[in-house]
Amino acid sequence: MLFSSITFLYFFLPTVFILYGIASIKQDITWRNLVLCVMSCLFYAWGEPMYFFLMLVQVMIVYGLTCYMEKKRESATGKVCFTLSVLLPFASLFYFKYTAFFMTTLTSWLPWPESWIKSAKTITLPIGISFYTFQLTSYCIDVWLGRVKLQKNLLSLMTYVALFPQLIAGPIVRYSDVDKELSDRKTTREDLAEGIVRFTIGLGKKVLIANVLGEFVAETLALENRGIALSWAYALAVSLQIYFDFSGYSDMAIGLGRMFGFHFPENFHYPFISDSLTEFWRRWHMTLGTWFRDYVYIPMGGNRVKKAKWFFNLLTVWFLTGLWHGAGWNFIIWGLFFSVFLILEKVFFGKTERKSSLLGKIAGHVYVVIAIIISFLIFHAENMEVAMRDIRALLPGMEMEKVQLETALFTLRNRLGILFIALVGSTPFPLLVWKRFFTWLRKDVVEEIVKAIGVVVILLLSTAYLIDGSFNPFLYFRF
Repeated sequence: MLFSSITFLYFFLPTVFILYGIASIKQDITWRNLVLCVMSCLFYAWGEPMYFFLMLVQVMIVYGLTCYMEKKRESATGKVCFTLSVLLPFASLFYFKYTAFFMTTLTSWLPWPESWIKSAKTITLPIGISFYTFQLTSYCIDVWLGRVKLQKNLLSLMTYVALFPQLIAGPIVRYSDVDKELSDRKTTREDLAEGIVRFTIGLGKKVLIANVLGEFVAETLALENRGIALSWAYALAVSLQIYFDFSGYSDMAIGLGRMFGFHFPENFHYPFISDSLTEFWRRWHMTLGTWFRDYVYIPMGGNRVKKAKWFFNLLTVWFLTGLWHGAGWNFIIWGLFFSVFLILEKVFFGKTERKSSLLGKIAGHVYVVIAIIISFLIFHAENMEVAMRDIRALLPGMEMEKVQLETALFTLRNRLGILFIALVGSTPFPLLVWKRFFTWLRKDVVEEIVKAIGVVVILLLSTAYLIDGSFNPFLYFRF
């Protein structure tokens, strides 16, 4: 079930609100958690009825192992339980996500039977497994290290993992982020209002911008010859589509969480205004970046080691970041692409990053945008052959027939509007204008009325698009 679907917006979500409201009458957090847990399980089982049981079994195994680990903390048995609690979720992730990739990649060294490879290619990826695997393992590690207390209530642990706002595509919510709210939370009027606004903004970003950009990307892919202008527009559209698709989902998840009294961490902070790739990755998919930092990079020694080991740590983290996104060489190369630039920035520009002149910041921003565009062509492509074709198309020299040129220019002119809206929307400019206008107006009531009208308008426009359109995937569902 998609957040951006009629079923979710007008049937599932109202039902959850009604049941949650009834449960709230008893003033007992257990009933509210029960409603959220049951409805979250239904939400997941709606699209993955068989793999729901996989998630349920993993949660129960982790629950049992961590409880026993806590009792036997000082013994070898406790250490074994801790190791299993971390490895078993990753073993499941590896089987479903990477079996076919590694068998195909290693087939020249390990001659697998052809029937094994064919069987591996039929394995389907459970939705959201990359996200809830990271949540389970971070919980186990944090309990072992004493960062959080053991959750002895199975319902609360299941609610944390299965919570439908963040279950499918993040943000990656750590147990420490919601520990207190699982046992004691209230939804204030401010929470509800801000949650609705945040959800609606995310819905608009996804349906009215990302989906339309996706249509443009699909149209351009269908052309045999694009020309340099359309190729650059296509590359920009790919990057912006990925951003609005994923940040829109994160906004919806954060907004939904807020409506139920949860405060999820932010996942994006205007990454396209960065003037270095280091800054870009402080602003893009922040919960994934901090997860790898805290559970991989720092335990490996981070930057507190010799330079060669430091470079190795960075390459390892970015290799894993790429591999986390998908079982394909283009994802691995995408991750290593960033690692090379990040190492170069830290070595040559780290000391001067904060002292850059205006001209230096402009040059840095241009460099970042070009690097991001190229990187997301690699990320978006089916394989590296397609990615290299898309990158070569950005260079001059490709001849076009008159009919092809006219088709390319028509496609480009037809989508310039959405490209402009997406570009402006990816910056803080709209929010800055909004804040300055209402600060000048000094009418809080008017601002609230305009917000309410905006929510209704975005909801109506999104509904109309969803009824009329058919293009509505979430790109990060495949991860």
